[in-house]
Amino acid sequence: MKISKLIIFAGVLAALAWGRPAAAGGVLDHEYRRLASEETVHLGRAYAGQVLLVVNTASKCGNTPQYEGLEAMYEKYRDRGFAVLGFPSNDFMEQEPGTEEEIREFCTLTYGVKFPMFEKVQVRGAGATPLYRDLATATGETPGWNFHKYLIDRNGRVVASFGHRVQPDDPELVAAIERQLALPAP
Repeated sequence: MKISKLIIFAGVLAALAWGRPAAAGGVLDHEYRRLASEETVHLGRAYAGQVLLVVNTASKCGNTPQYEGLEAMYEKYRDRGFAVLGFPSNDFMEQEPGTEEEIREFCTLTYGVKFPMFEKVQVRGAGATPLYRDLATATGETPGWNFHKYLIDRNGRVVASFGHRVQPDDPELVAAIERQLALPAP
């Protein structure tokens, strides 16, 4: 009888923890450097109360033109509390081989990227960065290729995962973002 009460209590605690805001310890409770910078950002504090789309990016991939759509999405929704967070990764066939400075220059000059970009990271396997380990744990999905997208609500909870083939203007992705933006900020 005591064991079953402990299991129920542990389940209740886990459910409560899932609903905590990111700043209190969700998937965004991590610090990363801005791309080609020494400035470190705590994601949970910097983006508290915002709807986020976290994307692993690459500059030499068939999906690279998605940068244009991601930037358009960022421009369209940012005043409503939305941001795209880009994390360059060289995990897939070495399609992000450049230095952080080269990546920043490519993204800015080729696609006019203004959405926040962060340090080059690993997104899968034993070397995956803590953010991507947490995203995989929350969704049961690790990126299968460049430009995998995770949608995070205003409370720092992962609410959806979209594979690399899902374009930024995909109606399902846009609807999911608009649903989250329509909800009140915490």
